Amino acid sequence: MNIGIVCYPTFGGSGVVATELGKAIATKGHNVHFITYTQPTRLDFFNENINYHEVDISAYPLFKYPPYELALASKIVDVALYEKLDLLHVHYAIPHASAAYMAKQILLTKNIHLPVVTTLHGTDITIVGKDKSYEPVVTFSISQSDGVTAVSESLKKETYDFFKVKNHIEVIPNFVDLSRFRRQSKEHFRKAICPQNEKLLVHTSNFRKVKRVQDVVHIFNAVRKKIPAKLLLVGDGPERHHIEELCRECGDCGDIRFLGKLEMVEEVLSIADVFIMPSEKESFGLAALEAMACEVPVISSNTGGLPELNIHGETGFLSNVGDVEDMTRNTLIVLDDANHETFKKNALARAQQFQVDNILPFYTDYYNKVLKEFHASVK
Repeated sequence: MNIGIVCYPTFGGSGVVATELGKAIATKGHNVHFITYTQPTRLDFFNENINYHEVDISAYPLFKYPPYELALASKIVDVALYEKLDLLHVHYAIPHASAAYMAKQILLTKNIHLPVVTTLHGTDITIVGKDKSYEPVVTFSISQSDGVTAVSESLKKETYDFFKVKNHIEVIPNFVDLSRFRRQSKEHFRKAICPQNEKLLVHTSNFRKVKRVQDVVHIFNAVRKKIPAKLLLVGDGPERHHIEELCRECGDCGDIRFLGKLEMVEEVLSIADVFIMPSEKESFGLAALEAMACEVPVISSNTGGLPELNIHGETGFLSNVGDVEDMTRNTLIVLDDANHETFKKNALARAQQFQVDNILPFYTDYYNKVLKEFHASVK
């Protein structure tokens, strides 16, 4: 197959999943064409079946904001024409699904029929999509897609609850590359962070309000009063300044390190004792899955798709959003030496169920199903 993939090229989950999916598909002999405004962060290796097409966004004085959606639609048309795409897979509804619809209509004028699969990842539905200024476009774009997938049953339900769409939504969970995300021997790194063998808590995110990073700091502060501990915060975003201020107020700056955006996050996860994800919204929890693959138990909220991934009392614990006291209590249970090894083994076993080789066939089978139904409908 000749597959076009449209995604955000950033550290967010949708861009990571889209890129890793394209890489995995390419290793199976399919041609993959990434279409976005800059090279995706995870597109970090050469494969003869992978192609990258940059969307050029020209600035004109007439426009207050560059018309990215129009530029993207034009680039999709160009790639579809000259690379002879069989299928276009767009990740994140806004604005990718609407740009795909526009491109599809332009291609029809050239007698080219291009099926479109849209994958819903989370905040495109749960936050942005519910905005009244976007809702009609999101609803229409999803409805016009030839195939729709969601990364969890929770996200599927929320889509049906808030949008008047009648499409069947196929649930295909996120996945992890176990050849990359695995526990590595990084004792020198751990010794530098935890010289007195303190317990190490880790959180990774894009530091948006929905991630509730302040809860991570409060959990850590409570844990540190019971046992020696350190905290590593990986990522960056709009809330980082506030979190830094909170650390100063709590007086624990010396035991918290901000590592910023890291490419090799698996090296940090390899020395972690527990992963904290107290998000207010989380459609799946890809960062938690990557932690579990590195044998790190997870303390998380019970929102969205997290209960479908993190098994309460086995791979970690689930708590109500904002219940710092319960999350602290659960963190201490996980960190207890009598329990920790069992939680680690369970976390890895759960992650193995989501390894890329297990999930990839669901996507390729779905592509074939969409292609078969699409071509039957246009005859």
